[in-house]
Amino acid sequence: MAENSGRSKEVDVQYISSICREISENINRVIVGKAGAVELLLVALLSEGHVLVEDVPGVGKTILARAAAASLGCSFSRVQCTPDLLPSDVTGVSVYDPVKGEFSFRPGPVISQIVLADEINRATPRTQSSLLECMAERQITVDGRTLKLPRPFLVIATQNPVEYEGTFPLPEAQLDRFFLRLRLGYPSEAEENTILERLQYDHPIEALEACTDPQTFTEMQNAVREVFVEDSVRDYIVRLTAATRRHPDVVLGASPRGSLALFRGGQSFAALRGRDYVLPDDIKHIAVSVLSHRLILKPESQLRGKAPEQVVQELLQTTPVKFEKLGEAT
Repeated sequence: MAENSGRSKEVDVQYISSICREISENINRVIVGKAGAVELLLVALLSEGHVLVEDVPGVGKTILARAAAASLGCSFSRVQCTPDLLPSDVTGVSVYDPVKGEFSFRPGPVISQIVLADEINRATPRTQSSLLECMAERQITVDGRTLKLPRPFLVIATQNPVEYEGTFPLPEAQLDRFFLRLRLGYPSEAEENTILERLQYDHPIEALEACTDPQTFTEMQNAVREVFVEDSVRDYIVRLTAATRRHPDVVLGASPRGSLALFRGGQSFAALRGRDYVLPDDIKHIAVSVLSHRLILKPESQLRGKAPEQVVQELLQTTPVKFEKLGEAT
């Protein structure tokens, strides 16, 4: 491993990279042609961050979540979001037991290791907000009682485009809780042909086996935090995030939570590539997925067809990496 000053522990990144490669190959058995999206999902998993998968129906959003849970050997639950879904349907509810003469808590689907909130933008704002505490604090509070959620814990929310009828756009505070946003897109004709061939008799998700276990993956999450981030790379993260707040097309830039997501994501991406140190290119690779959903553009910019992804790409081109001069001790 490389010798870098300032690192508290050595990280077995080769082991982490090897396990993640197995998980990626496992997921790719059921998700065709989306290796880049699977890699970003693994970055979020290692960073203990939640994922928003935004795309049209039928491109594999739900299967991606199920395949991730199966590959990690984690418990999995699904919440099908609808306008009549109540917060108690997500977190759980206390029910009076006449035999015991007391209330007993019936846990909701959110008490699981990987939770799929399917079509989250079809739930009302009140129900959407019930996920805020569990996403930020990894705990839920029901009837004055606080319950810790298991580790690893991840919310994968799917969302149809907001132009569709019957949807409630996620507020800024909710969007900011998501570590990154993915878009799968339509498969190519060759990929769609492969999908039809694989699904002719049965679905490969049913035969998917775990590549690791929750305890081992939790240890990997802890180890990734020891990946070395040099001062100039950390400075680049801060300046890139701050630049989103000054861009002329942006009315609301990324918060410090965006900086932390870039920092954690850079560590995870480096570990995936078998390195125990972060490069500026690691930050550039994940920046669009991590920052774009945190930006609110001015109405006139939206009318001109400007997209948050374009803003982040512009900032990547105009924000330089400032390396300090190497001293004799370096």
